[in-house]
Amino acid sequence: MRIRPLVLAMSGVLAATAQAAETDLSTGVHAAETVHVIGDKLPPLPEPATPPSDAVPTGKAATADTASLLQDLPGVNLSGAGGVSSLPVIHGMADDRVRTLVNGMDLTSSCPNHMNPALSYLDPRQVGEVQVYAGVTPVSVGGDSIGGSVVVESEKPRFAAKSETLTEAEVGGFYRSNGHARGAHANATFATDQVSVRYDGAASESANYHAADDFKDFTETGRPGHTLPKDEVGSTAYEAINQSLSLALQQGMHLLELQASHQNIPFENFPNQRMDMTGNKSDQFNLRYTQEREWGQWRAQVFQEKTRHKMDFGDDKRFWYGAASADGVPCSPIGMMCASGMPMETEGETLGVKLGTDIALTDQDVLRLGMEYVAYDLDDFWPPSGGMMSPGTFWNIRDGERDRYAVFAEGDATFSEQWQSSMGLRHELVRMDAGDAEGYNTSPMAMGNQYADMMAFNARNHQQTDENWDATFLVRFVPNANARYEFALAQKTRSPNLYERYTWSTWTMAAVMNNFVGDGNGYVGNVNLDPEVARTLSLTADWHDADEKRWQLTITPYSTWVENYVDAVCNGVCVEEQFNVLRYTNQTARLYGVDVSGRVLLVDSARGGSLTLGGLIDYTRGKNEDSRDDLYNIMPLNEKLMLTHNLGSWSNVFEAQHVSAKEDVSDVRNEIATKSYTLYNLRSRYEWQQVQLEVGVENLFDKFYSLPLGGAYVGQGTTMSINGVPWGIAVPGAGRSIYTALSIRI
Repeated sequence: MRIRPLVLAMSGVLAATAQAAETDLSTGVHAAETVHVIGDKLPPLPEPATPPSDAVPTGKAATADTASLLQDLPGVNLSGAGGVSSLPVIHGMADDRVRTLVNGMDLTSSCPNHMNPALSYLDPRQVGEVQVYAGVTPVSVGGDSIGGSVVVESEKPRFAAKSETLTEAEVGGFYRSNGHARGAHANATFATDQVSVRYDGAASESANYHAADDFKDFTETGRPGHTLPKDEVGSTAYEAINQSLSLALQQGMHLLELQASHQNIPFENFPNQRMDMTGNKSDQFNLRYTQEREWGQWRAQVFQEKTRHKMDFGDDKRFWYGAASADGVPCSPIGMMCASGMPMETEGETLGVKLGTDIALTDQDVLRLGMEYVAYDLDDFWPPSGGMMSPGTFWNIRDGERDRYAVFAEGDATFSEQWQSSMGLRHELVRMDAGDAEGYNTSPMAMGNQYADMMAFNARNHQQTDENWDATFLVRFVPNANARYEFALAQKTRSPNLYERYTWSTWTMAAVMNNFVGDGNGYVGNVNLDPEVARTLSLTADWHDADEKRWQLTITPYSTWVENYVDAVCNGVCVEEQFNVLRYTNQTARLYGVDVSGRVLLVDSARGGSLTLGGLIDYTRGKNEDSRDDLYNIMPLNEKLMLTHNLGSWSNVFEAQHVSAKEDVSDVRNEIATKSYTLYNLRSRYEWQQVQLEVGVENLFDKFYSLPLGGAYVGQGTTMSINGVPWGIAVPGAGRSIYTALSIRI
C-alpha cells in the first residue's frame, strides 16, 4: 500500500527522462540560464525574504550552524540547541511548525530531543541559496506547518561553454577563539557543456564555549575528577563531518540532477538537554529532473534519507548511576542497582516523491500544480544499561509511521501594473500509526508505572488519519514606483509529530528524555491530539526609492489565531520553580506582532565606497487563550542596527543588537525569565582574485547575557534525575570571540 505511490511516481520520472533523451533538442543552454526563466517573468507571490548579499560579511565562513545564516532576516530568530543544530523561529513558531526544505527534501528530526533538525544536515559552505517565507506562505512551498517555510538549496550545477571544459576547486578553513572552534572545507567541480560533477566536504569541531562571566555557583559534573569553571557552558562541544557528491546532466532545456550526501557527527553535546548526541549518521539520495518548455516548466523528484542516531550522557554529565555510585564513581553491578549511562537509539527513514508544473497562462499569469508523497518511518528504542534501565529494551516508539499525501494548486495573476494577486489551495492526507509500547521491565512491579502505562497505551487504537487544508490569498497594490502594499490571508495546518502523539510513559525518568523544546521538563504524548489550524492576517507596507537601491522601509503587522495549538498541561502534581512532567494537549493560541526593516544609503563615493545603514525591529507576543498563560519561547522585543561599508573588494560591518528583557514567560513550563542586553559585533572581508579573507569580533565588549530562546541550563551534573540539576539557570550566550576564515579558489 505504501510503496505504490512511490513506484508510480518513479515510473513517471524515468519515462520523462527517457522521452527527453529521445527528443532532438538544441544544446549549449546553461542550466543557470533556464532554471530562472519562469521566475524572471513571474515572481512568486509573496516574495520570500533572503539573507543579506554575499557582498556583506555575514560570518558564514566561520560557523558550522546553517540556521545562523537566517539571523539577519525580519521575523526570524534562532532557538539555541547544539553547535550545529539551532532552530529558526518564525513569528514565535519553530521546529516542526516551520517547514524546512533542503534541496527540495522534507527531512524530519529522528530524535526524542530533535537534535538532528533538517538544517543540521547541510554545512553553511554548501549553501547556495536560502529563502524564508515568514507569515503567509504559498501553498507550493508550505504544507504540514503553521509558522512559515525555509527553503535551502545547494550550489547550482555549473556547466562549461560548448566544446569546452570547466575545472574549479576551493579549499578553506576557519578558527573561532571562544571554544577553540575550527573547521575546514573543500569543493571541486569538473564540467563539460552537458555534464557537471561536484564534490563538497566540510568538517568542524569545537570545545565548550565560555560565557562572559560566571553564571553558576557549582563546578561539579558528576564525573570523578572532572569539573567545569563557573563561566564554562557545559555540553556545548561538537564535531561534525558532511560530504556530498553531485552529478548533473543537461541537454537543451532538460536538467537531471543526482546528489548523494553523507553526514557523520561523532558527538554533539546539548546544554539544554539531559542527553547528548553520541553519534548521528545520515545518508541521503536525491534525484531531480527539470524540463523547461515554452509554456512553462515541470519538475519531478525522488529522494530517500536514512538516519541512525544515538544518545547518551556526554563528558559533562554524570554517567554511572546506582546505590554505590553516589559520588559518580563507577558502581559495582550488585543486584540490579548499577547503570552505565542510558543509551538511546533512533532509526528514521524518509521516502519522498514530488511532481509539479508551472504553466504560463500569459506573460504575466502563472498556474502551479503539484503533488507530493512523503513517507516517514521511525523506531526509537533504549537498550538496557543496568539498574532500573533493565532487563529489556525500552521501546519509546516502535514501528512509527507518518505518511503524507498532498496536492496543491496555486495561481499568480497580474491585472495591471498596479494590481497583482496570488491564491492557492492545498490538501494533505496525513496517516500516522505506531506499534505497541514496551518498558525496560514488563512486570506489574516495574518501576515508574511502566506496566500500567504500557498496558493502557497498547489497549488503544494508535492509527490516526488527518485531512488538512491550507489556503492562501494575497493582493498586492503598487500605486507608484515608491510604494508597495500587500494584504494577505492564510489558513495553514500541521498534524502532530510522532513524539507528540505516541510517547507513552509517565515515568519521570523516561519523560524527561522526551523534550525537544529545551526547557528541562519531561513530556508525555497524547494519541488524541488534533491537527493545529492557524489562520493568519498580514499587512505589509513597503516604501522605497524607484530602483530600491538607496532607501527602503518595510512594516508588516500580523496576527495568527491557532485552533488546537499543541501546548502542555501538568501531568499530575507540578511545583513552581522546579522541573515537572507535562502532557501535550490541544488548546487555543493567539500570536501577533510586527516586523520592521529598513535601510538607507548614506554615502556612495567612487573613492570612499558606499556606506549603508540598515536595521530590523521584531516584536512577537503569544498567548494561550484557554489558560491565559504566555506561550513558551517567544522572543522579546529586539532591534538590530547594521552599518555596512563596501569599497571594491573590501566589505565591513559594525552591528549593534539590543534584546529587551523576557518577562512574558510560560507558567506551566516554569520558563526562565532573562534580562535585557546589547551586543556589538565587527566583521570585515577582503577578496582578491582567488583568495577571500574574513575576520571579525563577536560580542566585542564581552557582555554577559542569557539566551532568551536558549532554554534551561541542564548541561552538567546529574541530569537523569529531573531535579538533580538546579532550576532557574538560563543557557548563557558566548562571551567575546575573535574569528578568522580563509578560502582559496583554484
